[in-house]
Amino acid sequence: MHKGLSDAHHRGVQVIMDIRGFIETSFLDWDGKVSSVIFLPLCNLLCPFCNNASLLSKIDLLPTLDPDTIDEFLEKRRNFIDGVVITGGEPTLQPDLMEYIKHLKSMKFMVKLDTNGTNPKILKELLSGKLLDYVAMDIKAPLDERYFKASGTRVDLNKIRESIKLLMGSEINYEFRTTVCPAFHEEKDLLDIAKEIAGAKKYVLQQFVAKDVLDPGLLKVKPYSKEQLSAIAKTCEQHVKTSFRGV
Repeated sequence: MHKGLSDAHHRGVQVIMDIRGFIETSFLDWDGKVSSVIFLPLCNLLCPFCNNASLLSKIDLLPTLDPDTIDEFLEKRRNFIDGVVITGGEPTLQPDLMEYIKHLKSMKFMVKLDTNGTNPKILKELLSGKLLDYVAMDIKAPLDERYFKASGTRVDLNKIRESIKLLMGSEINYEFRTTVCPAFHEEKDLLDIAKEIAGAKKYVLQQFVAKDVLDPGLLKVKPYSKEQLSAIAKTCEQHVKTSFRGV
């Protein structure tokens, strides 16, 4: 077994999950739900404004958590916790993600997945298996050269488009969301994203927080005000139902 990984035997299947963070109770990570949040490390993007930078650049400093301990907590709080949010990093990079979600579903918990949409193959398998109850997919920037700057790498934009199509064609609840960093996003950029996902169930503009970001130079960037985000959301409303959070 790889050093630092925790394993648990679920239904006779060995599931290996590298869990590096756990929030026992959250009222913020799943709208309308009380959730527990599991953080998985590693990401295939290098977004300069990433707020979970420690899951990319400081993994060795983060403790490895035992899935069995998390199970014990969930069992004790099952009458209070509605569901489990799996976030990162990018969860779809974990080879045993599907088996772990099956395990959580066997415990009768709803599951929300946070993803950057770069792995439509895994997303399709999870949707086809009816293993997800909600998906929040990040859209970093408009689907052109601007995406490469915001994501810190030359991501395959066709895979992003495929994931968008999968969610918009699915029966589950989902949202697309963009962390709005003034150094990368002007109103036109967000309007272009809104046009790309026109007709989607939900688009959320998330406030940029200048803390624990991958690019320290962004610590000096002043986030948009609540009034500015509200005005941008109203503009995006021409194409898709838009809201904002974090302000």
